[in-house]
Amino acid sequence: MPARTIILWVLSIYIAAVFVQSLFFKFTGATESIYIFSTLRAWSGIALFEPAGRFIIGSFELIASILLMIPRLRIFGAALGIGIMSGAIFFHLFTPLGVVILGDGGELFTLACGVWISGWVILGLSANEVRGWIVYALNGFHPSTVH
Repeated sequence: MPARTIILWVLSIYIAAVFVQSLFFKFTGATESIYIFSTLRAWSGIALFEPAGRFIIGSFELIASILLMIPRLRIFGAALGIGIMSGAIFFHLFTPLGVVILGDGGELFTLACGVWISGWVILGLSANEVRGWIVYALNGFHPSTVH
């Protein structure tokens, strides 16, 4: 098996593991999740952050995890993961949330950065596939442009 294939699978599994592991906390209303989304609700004034935000973000993390396990759709899972983690990193750095959550030593922030970097590596290693989808989209999703 080529090294590129192994790297793509390792990174995809890493991202999916981080996302799936966090689902338990988001969907069961764990203290950390409620704290995070309540802090964002209070900071932004947007009531949807808690509890709806936990379920919405968790659902998108689940979708990204599934897409990452399907090689043909992996780039979409990686892109979705990058988008989710871009938001997480932003909120950690530029809101009262901060990098350390309830004494976790920055673990959630570190995981977000790891997922973000892994997603970009997947897209970089899949550059030809990304270009193919861009061409396909720019040509109006005409089937004859798929390579």
